[in-house]
Amino acid sequence: MVKIGQIKLKNPVMVASGTFGYGIECKDLVDLDKLGAIITKTITLKPRLGNPQPRTFELPYGMINTIGLQNVGLEKFLTEKLPELIKITKTPVIVSIAGEKESEYSEVAKILDKENIAGIEMNISCPNVKGSIISKCKTDTYNVVKSVRKKTKHTLIVKLSPDVTDILEIAKSTESAGADAVSLINTVPALFYKNGNTILGGLSGPCIKHIALRKVYEVAKFLKIPVIGIGGIMNIEDTLEFFKAGAKAIQVGTGNFIDPKIPIKIINGLSFKKMSF
Repeated sequence: MVKIGQIKLKNPVMVASGTFGYGIECKDLVDLDKLGAIITKTITLKPRLGNPQPRTFELPYGMINTIGLQNVGLEKFLTEKLPELIKITKTPVIVSIAGEKESEYSEVAKILDKENIAGIEMNISCPNVKGSIISKCKTDTYNVVKSVRKKTKHTLIVKLSPDVTDILEIAKSTESAGADAVSLINTVPALFYKNGNTILGGLSGPCIKHIALRKVYEVAKFLKIPVIGIGGIMNIEDTLEFFKAGAKAIQVGTGNFIDPKIPIKIINGLSFKKMSF
């Protein structure tokens, strides 16, 4: 068993935000009750249409996406998506949240604090939206995490960007502000040419695994709070490498698009090795 903040996970394998829908879409593909935790698609205070199509591009070594945080908005999520997800699984549900400014993060967290969820993951590092990325600045990171921490008693995880000069400095600011854990890393800002068009988006998949491992390694040694590893995890071997780097748990992201059963295969692999969580 793994403990992240107040959340007790039956195993250390989660599904990453944005790669598993709202959770309910995958109920016929994956035994949700076997997962360590489900992290929902990122939710904002108001609905978002996201960026124009096309916005996902498969590459030989991963993918680039420029979704732009499309989601139904908090109200519809709470009335339609979350109740159905909680109804069909006992697995801890962690809600990913985002906002255009600090007050929106706080408002969403305040409302979610009354809900039957296990935790909140703050997405302050998405490269596919307009404006500055909060997690590039330690002061902005501290302020928004501190603000959200005041609004919720739920376990609070902060998802960070690899696109910074010193990720340890940013991670320490989240810890100081009251985060219970950090998740590393979000997608890597990248450029892709398609049919003469210039696509700016987030690169993910196996091609970023070693970047993610480095970031986890740099941070895990110095933080008292757990580090959750994300980035190109496709199998049990990748998972064990993240644990060796210092991660206490992992999230499968792009792998879910290739084979939704990858998280379950990893869980079975960990059980086979008789690992002590």
